[in-house]
Amino acid sequence: MVARRVESATAVTITLEVPEWPGHVAGQHVDVRLTAEDGYSTQRSYSIASAENGGRVELTVQRIPGGEVSPYLVDELVPGDKLEVRGPVGGWFVWRPEQREPVLLVAGGSGLVPLMCMIRARRAAGSRVPFRLLYSLRSPQEQLYGAEMREGAPGLDVTRLYTRQAPQESVRPPGRITPEDLTHHGWPSDFEPVCYVCGPTAFVEKAAAYLVLLGHKPEQVRTERFGG
Repeated sequence: MVARRVESATAVTITLEVPEWPGHVAGQHVDVRLTAEDGYSTQRSYSIASAENGGRVELTVQRIPGGEVSPYLVDELVPGDKLEVRGPVGGWFVWRPEQREPVLLVAGGSGLVPLMCMIRARRAAGSRVPFRLLYSLRSPQEQLYGAEMREGAPGLDVTRLYTRQAPQESVRPPGRITPEDLTHHGWPSDFEPVCYVCGPTAFVEKAAAYLVLLGHKPEQVRTERFGG
């Protein structure tokens, strides 16, 4: 690891220098393996947060209480430490700059990470494909990529949906994502956008079902989930 950046009270972004990195497509992930001195090893998958940048790869990791890997990566890993990384992995939940359809990104919590990679890849490629992001998070304090998200980008619309604590200026009361949220802030189904949904399993299943209910083609709804 060559750098570490705090994103929130429970999440950090770590920058890895990966020798002979083959490059990656926005939306892919890597497998990170940790091995203890007694030989015990464990592995977890983490989405890549950064756009393609040579051998530099950024991962944003959120601490999971009681987890085996994330507490170490968030609280103990320091620049100079080495990790075993395999990847990139994945070919379905990806966005490529040559795509021309409008894009709808639907993130639940740290499910923002691979979608942020797509946003950054769009910016790096100078793409003018319109992006809309619906970002569901518990409270303003859990916002990832705060400064970068506030700056925004031409052709990128961001809507935050708070589930437990909303800022005073928020018109929408706290609550889980609804079909109305997707209707008001997403793309109409006749625009035929590609929809990327990432987050906890229950969130992804509900949001994807709402999108299909609203008329989006199932093959245009791509999902990535984590947790039980």
